[in-house]
Amino acid sequence: MIRALTEKDRDICLAFVNEKPAENLFIIGDIEAFGFQEEFQDLWGDFDEQGHLQSVLLRYRQNYIVYAPGKFDAQGIARLIDKDKRPDKIVSGISSIVEKVVPHLQQKPNQTRETYYAKCEALQEIQIPDVEVKKANINDVPRIVELHRQIADFPNRDPEGKSIIQNMEAGVSRTFYIENKDHMVSSAMTTAENQFSAMVIGVCTLEGYKKRGYASACMTVLCKELLSEGKHLCLFYDNPEAGKIYKRLGFVDIGKWVMSEFR
Repeated sequence: MIRALTEKDRDICLAFVNEKPAENLFIIGDIEAFGFQEEFQDLWGDFDEQGHLQSVLLRYRQNYIVYAPGKFDAQGIARLIDKDKRPDKIVSGISSIVEKVVPHLQQKPNQTRETYYAKCEALQEIQIPDVEVKKANINDVPRIVELHRQIADFPNRDPEGKSIIQNMEAGVSRTFYIENKDHMVSSAMTTAENQFSAMVIGVCTLEGYKKRGYASACMTVLCKELLSEGKHLCLFYDNPEAGKIYKRLGFVDIGKWVMSEFR
């Protein structure tokens, strides 16, 4: 049986998704931030005959995320998604889960993107350079934006750093960096932090400063602080070479994260 979840279901829903805090970072974060009564967010639970949750579907605006650790009603989940007739839907999740839903969708996605998804629950000690790693504050946001602007692979979606400021003020993002004189040359940051997990993003180093271990140093300090707070870390990557660096630090692949887009 699939039904809408309400505030009365908060405890059972969070207990279910908290069993895999890295895999469910977005679901946990959106529940903590917005709950069950916002117009732009819905949650549904798929219950077995004994009344136990076997899957959860989250809608945040036009984005759907499905989580199921085992057997679940993939056809019923697909029917819920099909009720949304917007042309720009996105269905996301661990690929092995999403792949069970997509065949049942009446409207098929016309683009699918897949990246590696990794998590870290314990940090591996590695040798890092003897360099000062600093923690950024709101006043450092213009320098973070300027660093990201110089990284070819980074999309320029926040040219004024408004979302970085909002996330810092909300306590769901932090950044560690290395500077040369007054210019940031390497950084690592988080987003979507919740009480159990955090997403690592923005790992970068300027040309001319690479191969010095700066990104590893930023990541080490960032990971140590978050793990000391009892949070699991997770990240996406699509470059196997970058994956090797993360694995040296203690990240292990969960699987692949897929985004099926309807355009």
